[in-house]
Amino acid sequence: MDLTTFLIQCLNSLQYGLLLFLVASGLSLIFGIMGVINLAHGSFYMMGSYMAYALAPIVGSSFGGGFFATLLVGVLLAVLLGYLLEWAFFSFLYEREHLQQVLMTYGLILVFEELRSLLVGDDVHGVAMPELLAGSLPLGELMTYPVYRLFVSGVCLLLALGMYFVFTRTRLGMMIRAGSSNREMVQSLGIDIKFLYRVVFAAGVAIAVLAGMVAAPVSSVYPGMGNSVLILCFVVVVIGGIGSIRGALAASLLIGLVDTFGKVLLPQASGVLVYLLMALILLWKPDGLFKAG
Repeated sequence: MDLTTFLIQCLNSLQYGLLLFLVASGLSLIFGIMGVINLAHGSFYMMGSYMAYALAPIVGSSFGGGFFATLLVGVLLAVLLGYLLEWAFFSFLYEREHLQQVLMTYGLILVFEELRSLLVGDDVHGVAMPELLAGSLPLGELMTYPVYRLFVSGVCLLLALGMYFVFTRTRLGMMIRAGSSNREMVQSLGIDIKFLYRVVFAAGVAIAVLAGMVAAPVSSVYPGMGNSVLILCFVVVVIGGIGSIRGALAASLLIGLVDTFGKVLLPQASGVLVYLLMALILLWKPDGLFKAG
């Protein structure tokens, strides 16, 4: 492997890892802070990709917007969807057993898949990249790297920094961390924990939808795409530590590195390398790399 190819694979692993973090961080928030096992989280990623496909013509023709306007509309719809789902379904799960959480969220997967099939069909679709980001940067004399992949990495990094700032430097982050540790005490202090949880859930849904939207031009849009990413998200949460944003970032970058270079160096064994990584880390640190926070 020459230096240029190595550099490209490093950039690919960074982009993949950061995108995986964007999806997994929402799951880590919901799982670690609210204590809900949300199997439907991958469906939110799928919704984001289908939103990028379906909303682009509507936003472009009706409102004169482009790709970035589509992202904004999609995120706003995702916040509304997350708020309504928490109010209608997830607010009843906090005191329930994990088995009941799994059954209900699995039922939501089936509902979302059926709605997707009814609304947009079962075909594979492509989403065009914005013209502003459709170019490539030269790497060496023969190879180039897409600008859009760098854009995806930049979006993920900005959101990671934003989440870190909110959780460690703001009053909202302090209330969220306190609510995850002792819900009754937070309520006794006069904080509306129900509203707080709805905000957290809506944010988790919006982050997953945004990840699906920015990933759509790279990965295409197809039925069942949320199922595979859901498994990897749980791997990220387990490796990084339940409820830890730092852990989710570190685990996502590790998985991106192992998966990307594994497909190049050990293609026949690449499918198991991520799970082998998880097993080794859990043998070393059974609770994950970082504690919640």
